[in-house]
Amino acid sequence: MQAVDQITQGITRDIGLELALVLSEQGYFQHAEELEVVVVEARTRLLGKDHPDTLTSMGNLALIYWNQGKWSEAEELEVEVLEARKRLLGTDHPDTLSSMANLATTYSAQGRWSEAEELEVAVLEARKRVLGKEHPDTVLSMGNLASTYAYQGKLREAEELEAEELEVAVLEARKQVLGKEHPDSLSSMANLASTYLKQGRWSEAEELEVAVLEARKRVLGEEHPDSLLSMANLGVTYADQGKWSEAEELEVAVLEARKRVLGKEHPNTLQSMANLAATYSKQGSWSEAEELRVTVLEARKRVLGKEHPNTLLSMANLASTYSKQGRWSEAEQLKVAVLEARKRVLGKEHPNTLKSMANLAATYSKQGSWSEAEELRVTVLEARKRVLGKEHPNTLKSMANLASTYSKQGRWSEAEELRVAVLESRKQVLGKEHPDTLESMANLAITYSEQGRWSEAEELEVAVLEASMRVLGKEHPQTLCSMANLADTYESQGHDTKAQELRTAAKQIKESQNTV
Repeated sequence: MQAVDQITQGITRDIGLELALVLSEQGYFQHAEELEVVVVEARTRLLGKDHPDTLTSMGNLALIYWNQGKWSEAEELEVEVLEARKRLLGTDHPDTLSSMANLATTYSAQGRWSEAEELEVAVLEARKRVLGKEHPDTVLSMGNLASTYAYQGKLREAEELEAEELEVAVLEARKQVLGKEHPDSLSSMANLASTYLKQGRWSEAEELEVAVLEARKRVLGEEHPDSLLSMANLGVTYADQGKWSEAEELEVAVLEARKRVLGKEHPNTLQSMANLAATYSKQGSWSEAEELRVTVLEARKRVLGKEHPNTLLSMANLASTYSKQGRWSEAEQLKVAVLEARKRVLGKEHPNTLKSMANLAATYSKQGSWSEAEELRVTVLEARKRVLGKEHPNTLKSMANLASTYSKQGRWSEAEELRVAVLESRKQVLGKEHPDTLESMANLAITYSEQGRWSEAEELEVAVLEASMRVLGKEHPQTLCSMANLADTYESQGHDTKAQELRTAAKQIKESQNTV
């Protein structure tokens, strides 16, 4: 009779394990957690804590906790699994390395970047030795470590790990071996899309993300967490291209689904709210953006704590909304608080701290407090030169901001000198038709216009408009802005017919957008 009971218990445990995995894969995390807890308890009792099956179940339960944003519970289990696997399997065993990588991801989610980095460096080095540089797990480790470097502001280290060629190779290999719609193949496609997005190659990123989304919907279902992640990523790509209505439609759908599947205060739900708020903000829907950003901020304070990086980011975003509405004192108050917190938590020269200084300088600039704005912008520029290098995109952004401050004060020769330098650097670093390069050309044209050098301004603005049409499309906000700038320049030279033709064309484009 006892033997029959043990067999029955074994069957029940296996069925419970399989069902828990299925529920987790479908996004039913609460039900999966309840089953997985039973499996862990049963395996611990019957097999012992250090049995491989028990450790696998503990790892599965940790992942279920992680997907619900229960990071402390996930961390406790992951530390236990990691220590056991080190003892039993050795530090370089694939299962041990997977445990280290999982724990690093949990540290990252909590904003504990240095602890995450230490583990991820170890995992990457071991995987290179054991699996080779081109193994999918090694490439995944490179991506994880690059993200951790980026969060800490170690952008040069992150850039050194950019591995587009490896990502393409892994994707092709996975397609051949596993098939185009295998979860691992789709993950590789999503990773490559993310790389394209960072490079400003939006059309290529969009093409991949649409393919990933459609496949995940078919394979996993529309409300599976991975499908929702794909929708969210595609929404960001649409927003980056100025396709606001497409971005908004996706982001609303993701937010509603995540509320149902994950709950209102799950980190992914809050991120969806933040993404949607950003899209509202870009369209000038300030009250809708503010409402969402206040909600996100209050929730993150409760869930993550007042000085968690994501909480501070929410404060900065809300301050930006206040700024857009001309509520300068409220914006300034929040921006000062974010700056002081980032100085304490991250250090004075961390990129996010410097970004806070830049944001505060922008608020001073909007209020006409030029000396305060200039002082901060000079500080940010010098720090970024030291930390990131003279030609880093953020350094060039600082130069552009300082040039704007000089321009507002009528110091056009100083503004022009900086803007020429920014334009030349962006051409070399980003390419002649990168959106940031085109923005630099437009800014330099403005400086020429301010000095009455209309022909030089016109030459640049014609080039900007033609390139924007090709790269961004005629409906992109930056293209429409280019049309308006060139129209002003035509008008200043008495070319009223040309100016009116451009303004009429821009008006027709805007009207067509509103009727879609």
